[in-house]
Amino acid sequence: MYLKNLILNNFKNYELVEIEFSSKINCFVGANGVGKTNILDAIHYLSLTKSFFNSIDSVSIRNCEDYFTIKGDIKKNGDEDQIYCAFQKQKIMKRNGKEYKKLSDHIGRYPVVMISPADSSIITEGSEERRKFMNKIISQYNTLYLSSVLQYNKAVLHRNKLLKDFKSSNKIDNDMLAVWDSQLIKNGYYIHDARKKLVNELKPVFQEYYSLISSSKETVKLEYISHLNEGDFEKILVDSLKKDLYLEYTTVGVHKDNLSFEMNEFPIKAIGSQGQQKSFITALKLAKFDYIKRMSGYAPMLLLDDIFDKFDAERVEQIIQLVSGSMFGQIFITDTHYNRVHNILALHNIEYKLFNISNNIIEEIYTH
Repeated sequence: MYLKNLILNNFKNYELVEIEFSSKINCFVGANGVGKTNILDAIHYLSLTKSFFNSIDSVSIRNCEDYFTIKGDIKKNGDEDQIYCAFQKQKIMKRNGKEYKKLSDHIGRYPVVMISPADSSIITEGSEERRKFMNKIISQYNTLYLSSVLQYNKAVLHRNKLLKDFKSSNKIDNDMLAVWDSQLIKNGYYIHDARKKLVNELKPVFQEYYSLISSSKETVKLEYISHLNEGDFEKILVDSLKKDLYLEYTTVGVHKDNLSFEMNEFPIKAIGSQGQQKSFITALKLAKFDYIKRMSGYAPMLLLDDIFDKFDAERVEQIIQLVSGSMFGQIFITDTHYNRVHNILALHNIEYKLFNISNNIIEEIYTH
């Protein structure tokens, strides 16, 4: 599976641009702020119907315009699909000219994994970021999972409203509570099982990738933390009801799940340098790539944004050598220095294209 081309109209800093890609490695070089990352984000839109960086689509519209469009042709299983994404007050996605009734129906057809400096939030921010990390992986191959998450979150909102009403009226309606508890239990078990399976299968691959990237300089650990690890969800909800009523929200369940990240048996957030944290995230994302490939049967498109930032030359060389292997498919890389990325890629006998970006113009400057 690979993206043949990309046409952008009024997307971020681009008025109109068309690019033909290599089926293997595509590198975009240029100064900071010229729009290298915007190319990767457009590819993310075509795959997952949304920006990697911002949930508000209107911010992706070029200044002084009122719409954007993204088009691309994707080769998969010998077939070629035309994908179209547009936003003007509302977003639409089309595949081969046919509009999706639900955007979620598109997710998973063309998997993608992006590694970006923005990923630091997975380590530094709250548990919601780590739940999103798990959700984004599983949703790319399991459409029922995404539906379960939406239904579960809806049940949490309704249950929280009931808890507020119960406290203000000093009266509990057990029948109404049971309705939403049953939704939490059914969907919660499904979500928990999917996340537990994911993390158990990610662990050994993640540790192997980290060892390759870091030359085995540190030991790392990944663990799934969930109330449902402790036993029966229904009993957990019953036991927490008194506390829930007092606080007026649901205190237990998979909406409180977390991931524990450790290096040398300490939280990496506390002791890891920027380079070590980036190596940790890169290994985690490459393990994500491997897992999605095994579950979906396709190598996701791999987007490496500013991969050289905070990495020494040795680690960069190890990463490029790794992703140049046969198990990886199409790769997109951004960097600020032509010579740096060109010299590393030239060491490997692999197909690639180099593009330079300046003044909102994208020019192909080298093909191998």
